[in-house]
Amino acid sequence: MLFQQMCGVMFHQKDVWTKIRERKYTVIECYTHVLLWLCAIAPVSFFFGTTQIGWSFGNGDYVKLTVGSALMIAIVFYFALLVGVGFIAHVIHWMEKTYGADSDLEHCMVLATCTAAPLLLAGITGLWPMLWFVVGVGLVALAYTVYLLYSGVPELMNIPQDQGFMFSTSILTVGMVVLVSMLVSTVILWDLGIAPAFTN
Repeated sequence: MLFQQMCGVMFHQKDVWTKIRERKYTVIECYTHVLLWLCAIAPVSFFFGTTQIGWSFGNGDYVKLTVGSALMIAIVFYFALLVGVGFIAHVIHWMEKTYGADSDLEHCMVLATCTAAPLLLAGITGLWPMLWFVVGVGLVALAYTVYLLYSGVPELMNIPQDQGFMFSTSILTVGMVVLVSMLVSTVILWDLGIAPAFTN
């Protein structure tokens, strides 16, 4: 049910956001019905793309990863996505009172799940890991994620548009901080031994 409504958010935002607000989903439902599957798209796609096709920067040369290193990176990436969405939901719940919202963690989790969906779906580009293709689709998905965030916060949190705009901006800022933190964590993990190993 949540997955169907999440798909509906893509095309009929206002009506579906209202239905989602009225139907109380649990954090467990968000994970079992949606996130466990959506968060797997990018790791699985990039695992196959980087081991079977190879990463390309557009100059005709393809670089492949070994199965072992790609699998380790995919597993870490998968759990990082799961934790990242949950962390953003908790931050939204922590900030909501500041902007006049009176929601619960469950609604914040639904908001984080629905707005992250375009970026998670864009992970399918990993099956054809061409740099320009991945970046291009990623930017489009990011733009739509931002649109869903700004349209969804006032409706789901049941607050005025001006407060919703400020709240959405704060959430977006947190999301960017989480993204940067994940990049820094990647560098640290590489130093600890979870680094890509290339085939000859």
